[in-house]
Amino acid sequence: MDRQLALYPGTFDPFTYGHRDVLERALRLFDQVEVTVGVNADKQTLFTTEERIALIRECTSDLDGVRVASHEGLIVDRAEATGAVALVRGLRQVSDFDYEFRMAFANRKLAPDIETVFLMTSEEYALISSSMVRDAHRWEGDVSKFVPPPVVEALHAKRAATAGAR
Repeated sequence: MDRQLALYPGTFDPFTYGHRDVLERALRLFDQVEVTVGVNADKQTLFTTEERIALIRECTSDLDGVRVASHEGLIVDRAEATGAVALVRGLRQVSDFDYEFRMAFANRKLAPDIETVFLMTSEEYALISSSMVRDAHRWEGDVSKFVPPPVVEALHAKRAATAGAR
């Protein structure tokens, strides 16, 4: 059975255990999953695109079938260019669904042959979000239960660099 390629798009700033959980679930359905790091010049991120790509690669190096790339523009354009058959979107809570539902319909209008697949994260990760991790980190909270060790190290390095710059 040929299960082909799916894209898992997002900002991933930073990559969390919830992201990894959804990625692992997607790998059960697809031969390959590309974690597609969104580039948005108007959005302020903690980590650069290159840093996010490197962190995701490090956090997923033990998983077969994962590739990581960045993309600026419509995700359906990336899907069509790579031959992807689906977009993977993670759902944590019911509140995520409203936004994701609207995006899936817009993407279907733009690229009718690309399916959107919604995967629920495990219950233990349902309350984890990148913004929550950034907030906890800002106030020097322990984020090690929310993000893989390479991300914890990168967050500490960011804090040290910021403190040194003051």
